[in-house]
Amino acid sequence: MELLEKIYEARERIKNIAIHTPLMKNENLSEEFSAQVFLKREDLQPVRSYKLRGAYNKIVSLTLNEKLKGVVCASAGNHAQGVAYACNKLNISATIFMPVTTPLQKTKQVKLFGKDKITIVLKGDTFDESFEEASRYCDKNGAIFIHPFDDKKVMAGQGTIGLELLDDSKRTIDYLFLPIGGGGLAAGVSTVFEKLSPQTKIIGVEPAGAPSMKNSIENKVNTTLEEIDKFVDGASVKRVGDRTFEICKNTLDDIILVPEGKICSTILKLYNEEAIIVEPAGALTISALDFYKDKIKGKNVVCVVSGSNNDITRTEEIKERSLLYEGLKHYFLLQFPQRPGALREFMNHILGPNDDIAYFQYSKKNNKETGPVVVGIEIQNKKDLLRIEEKLNSKKYTYQYLNANKDLFTHLII
Repeated sequence: MELLEKIYEARERIKNIAIHTPLMKNENLSEEFSAQVFLKREDLQPVRSYKLRGAYNKIVSLTLNEKLKGVVCASAGNHAQGVAYACNKLNISATIFMPVTTPLQKTKQVKLFGKDKITIVLKGDTFDESFEEASRYCDKNGAIFIHPFDDKKVMAGQGTIGLELLDDSKRTIDYLFLPIGGGGLAAGVSTVFEKLSPQTKIIGVEPAGAPSMKNSIENKVNTTLEEIDKFVDGASVKRVGDRTFEICKNTLDDIILVPEGKICSTILKLYNEEAIIVEPAGALTISALDFYKDKIKGKNVVCVVSGSNNDITRTEEIKERSLLYEGLKHYFLLQFPQRPGALREFMNHILGPNDDIAYFQYSKKNNKETGPVVVGIEIQNKKDLLRIEEKLNSKKYTYQYLNANKDLFTHLII
């Protein structure tokens, strides 16, 4: 059976569980990009992400004997919530493996949705390590593994988003931006559009720190990344699915890589201007619009907002990454005079009236004229960095600019 047929079947299976989420025009984005920009609000699902669609479609399709064995999944959070919700509704036991690095908010939500039907096991630092642990558990206990993306019934469940988009859109969709983690959503939705709306350009979006699908397509073989930036935890995997790769390499028109800092700026902008809360993966597609702004002018554009399971404790990190990306926060390692009034002189001679010291770390060195200081400065305009460096040089400060020195920056700041 072709995947499109499975997607139609999935729509019937999940219609009383996953809601038909709204397709909403966003006036601010439409004005900013001189286009008609619509958001597919999968963040409004009961588990606050699209993952419920695939998880429920897979689990409800199991035989009675398979259901009695219990199910297992590995997930950074959203797939786990979908599995937990489905198992609670279907009265099936589940063991859920999650990376140790998963935000606490997501583990709590998994418990909330699964109640007494689920057991959480925290293993590994990444999804891939949790996946390996879950696979070993299945081999040992005979449980049924519910893959987060590389399964046709999971892809079919996610693909129902595509049917809803075509049902709801009153005009031809020129560009559709889809987030990519393992590729389940991209494979399912792009299959729908390839068959039913082939004129639509399908643009996949990955975090720059985890370009597993883009690398694989460029290499013409599914390729495992050696390292990834785990910040976009809902879309950062070292290896996409073998099945999803085979589909996406033929159905995607392009893949955009979005820097993590840009994603953070989008999260803050959506919260401040739209009162929309999204997780990093949920901001991927909207973040990508900047990189396509010339192509989408005057076009009908849809961005899938994949989830809103953000942890409030990450807010400071999100703000920090955004400021660094926007060029509004800069760190310096200075040799600072060890005498009274030195800090006052620094502020008067180096900083402008709108500059702010956001970070200051100093360790006094006895019997020395100077000591090392790490200072973080927030500015109003990224062009002001040149002024600060010119003043540091004119006042003969010895310094290193830490933003440009990744290893030293990570060691001293993060």
